[in-house]
Amino acid sequence: MAQAKKSEDKSVETKPKAEKIAKKTIAAEVTEEIVEPVVEPAKATKTAKAGKKSAKALEEVAEKEAKQVRKASKQDEEEKPKQVQKPRVITYSKNQKAAREQVEAGKLYSITEALELLPKLSKTKFDATAEVHISLDIDPKQSDQNLRASAPLPAGTGKTVKIAVITGEKDAELAKKAGADSTSAEKILADIAKGKLDFDVLIASPDKMADLGRHAKVLGPKGLMPSPKSGTVTNNPAAMVEEIKKGRAEIKNDAQGIVHVAFGKLSFSTKDLESNLRVVLKAISANKPAGVKGVYVKTVYLTSSMSPSIKLDPLEAFKPAK
Repeated sequence: MAQAKKSEDKSVETKPKAEKIAKKTIAAEVTEEIVEPVVEPAKATKTAKAGKKSAKALEEVAEKEAKQVRKASKQDEEEKPKQVQKPRVITYSKNQKAAREQVEAGKLYSITEALELLPKLSKTKFDATAEVHISLDIDPKQSDQNLRASAPLPAGTGKTVKIAVITGEKDAELAKKAGADSTSAEKILADIAKGKLDFDVLIASPDKMADLGRHAKVLGPKGLMPSPKSGTVTNNPAAMVEEIKKGRAEIKNDAQGIVHVAFGKLSFSTKDLESNLRVVLKAISANKPAGVKGVYVKTVYLTSSMSPSIKLDPLEAFKPAK
């Protein structure tokens, strides 16, 4: 009896233990079922972030490869020997060589010496034009350092100049008598509007400048726009026509600060050429721009059509006459 009671007591004790073990196993299974779906996506996201086949990763790899190719090409270019340009070889004809041999290299000629030598250097079959080219120490980009002037040449220019005049009826008649080629204001303005510029110089009275304002873009770039500085805007057009017909040099610098002036023909006498040249040089000196300080004239060269140049002494050329 005692043994039976003990066995019953043990069976009673083991039942709760078995129930506890069963509950634990069920709880573990439940937790496993709950945890498994949470862990799997986490692992999937990690592999997606670190994936080497994503679009961004492929783009980065492509950029790196392109950079390496550029670096390699630059290194190859630097390693290649640079081609040395051959110096330009200038060839002269027999006449040009003979003419250049007559000019002493490095010598600064006086005006008289240069004008006596100038006709000997010309080998042209036509009447060549005598020119002076003066390099000024100015900055053409500055408005107060530009040169614009004119000079009446005592011996004339040796060229025929076509002059158009835009003014009133009375002044137009006087300008026509003085030698103007065209004085019909309406016809001149109509031709300018069509792009026909059949004149070398245009003179206008101040009251007609308003009519020319609309054509400034056409006349300005060609140097034909009348200006008070050049004397082509005047109340006495007839007097200006006479002056231009006799011979008048326009003096203005180009974009490099160099003045180019034709002052006669080689058929002129040496005295006539010298008188014309000295008037041009005097006008350049007298009209020195206000913004220029210090040295004004750097170099002066004389030349004629298709001939070598002669370098003048600037101090002697611009020396004031006694």
